[in-house]
Amino acid sequence: QVQLVESGGGLVQAGGSLRLSCAASGRAFSSYDMGWFRQASGTEREFVAAIRWSGRSTYYADSVKGRFTISRDNAKNTAYLQMNNLKPEDTAVYYCATRPPFASSAWDTKYDYNYWGQGTQVTVSS
Repeated sequence: QVQLVESGGGLVQAGGSLRLSCAASGRAFSSYDMGWFRQASGTEREFVAAIRWSGRSTYYADSVKGRFTISRDNAKNTAYLQMNNLKPEDTAVYYCATRPPFASSAWDTKYDYNYWGQGTQVTVSS
């Protein structure tokens, strides 16, 4: 069992930055790949970014590539999402999730992520 708690969300103007954190407790955080997803009101939850358990590989949705950076600190059992040059369309609830390292599906396949946090709201004003 892994418990995940997101933090760092808030209200920011377009062009601003936020850094989300995902603190994990429970079993072997460092053995899981990690992902960030987001869900805007009335839409499906969508993939944002993912990182291998080792931190050596990262993956991004095209919509955030070049603006967002995913990272992790296994010693602190924490994953991060640095979001720069935020746009109003980035407004959503952001969730972190774990994925077993043996999963073979595409990174944006949310059904392979097994533990989820409760989410943190990010609102970008124009």
